[in-house]
Amino acid sequence: MLMTLVKALLFVFVVAGLIYGVEVLLSTGGELRIAVANVEFTLGPLQALIAFVLLLVAVWLFLKLLGLLLAVLKFLWGDETAITRYFNRNRERRGYKALSEALTALAEGEGTEAVARATRAQKLLRRPDLTNLIRAQAAEMSGDRTQAANAYKLLLDDDRTRFVGVRGLLKQKLAEGDTETALKLAEKAFMLKPRNAETSETLLQLQARKENWAGARKTLGAKLKHGQIPRDLHKRRDAVLALADAQAQIAAGHAEDAYDEAIEAVRLSPELVPAAVMGARAYLALGKPKNAAKAIRTAWSKEPHPDLAAVFAEIVPDETPEQRVKRFGNLVRLAPSHPETKMLQAELEIAAENFPAARRALGNLMETRPTARVMTLMAAIERGEGTDDSTVKAWLAKALTAPRGPQWICDNCGHVHADWLAICENCNAFDTLSWREASTSAAMTGSAAAMLPLIVGSPDNGPSAAAPTPVVVDHPLRDADSEPAPTGAAAAK
Repeated sequence: MLMTLVKALLFVFVVAGLIYGVEVLLSTGGELRIAVANVEFTLGPLQALIAFVLLLVAVWLFLKLLGLLLAVLKFLWGDETAITRYFNRNRERRGYKALSEALTALAEGEGTEAVARATRAQKLLRRPDLTNLIRAQAAEMSGDRTQAANAYKLLLDDDRTRFVGVRGLLKQKLAEGDTETALKLAEKAFMLKPRNAETSETLLQLQARKENWAGARKTLGAKLKHGQIPRDLHKRRDAVLALADAQAQIAAGHAEDAYDEAIEAVRLSPELVPAAVMGARAYLALGKPKNAAKAIRTAWSKEPHPDLAAVFAEIVPDETPEQRVKRFGNLVRLAPSHPETKMLQAELEIAAENFPAARRALGNLMETRPTARVMTLMAAIERGEGTDDSTVKAWLAKALTAPRGPQWICDNCGHVHADWLAICENCNAFDTLSWREASTSAAMTGSAAAMLPLIVGSPDNGPSAAAPTPVVVDHPLRDADSEPAPTGAAAAK
């Protein structure tokens, strides 16, 4: 700001001086007389102007020669680089000017102009650590990815800029979808600067996408060590990675190897529903039903979920519907006002054919949470109480277009998943699925076909038709040939 003011004032003084000089020439008849050592020179206006310009050039040359003379004297006095510095000073001045112009062009979004200015700055300064990064960013802005990649590769030769070069190439490979090369570059960048939060997060995401769960857990531990994530988030993500590892072991047919990982996931994040589900089934497989029940109750108190109820039913698979209603009382009391608890109670009472109790359990969910599941339960209650078929069909027709209720939805892209996954199957984001309702209500899809027989009529109109279509939940920690465990009303049958 101060320099701008000084330049403006200097410009005003120069203009004022020129105007004053013109007035002097006009007042003296248009001629300028100069007397030097008894010699008088008479100059016309044009000659005076030329003389003034030559005087300025002479002063400039004198200052340059004076600077060169001083450099030579310094050289003679032992400063071996004095003359080199003298000739490089002007080059550096022009180089830094070009560099400044390149930065300005980059900020203005003029990629092509920034590349040209950065190239000129490189020729004058010979400082690739300053200019190659600008050239790379400017080339990317102008759409020349090849030139940008070449500039980033040049940065790899200097220890001071190696990380910047690796990071730039990493972003390019991610944009191209080359995750294999991107993973190697992320590992290299992490080795160079393990404290860089962006690089470590990118490495974690890539390792999770490649299902390198052990490597991802190490990276997550490094993030905690360097203070990049809070401890509670570290525990949750560590549990998610352990759970994903357990799922991979099950998919590979090594269910027994998954027990420890599933139980570790429960220990790290007891409120994580998928961890509680798989951990409880691991406890059941190991013959520890009390531990399984404790894991389910802990998770249910934080977030009631139908999968938790399914596993809780598997703890005592051969009990009667009445016994199940009584045993589930310990679970229901943990969150009695939650909609999931009310629907669970209704399912249990329907299975026990206590339809008035099922209606009382639903309460006002028809008005406050009119989901497809609530409508289906109402249809089952009406059928069980002997209501005419038109009323039952009306409830089921509403269920076909009612909202689905909470689902596993990716917070990053909004994609709906049938089951929980550590990696979103749509955007490949890690640990972004949450159990919530979609922003836009969706009609029932999978259950629509199952309800069609009830809408058009069923040949069996007896009491057994009161219960909704049985839903079967696969046991993640069972062998593939074993019989799956039922849940809800179906389990009570």
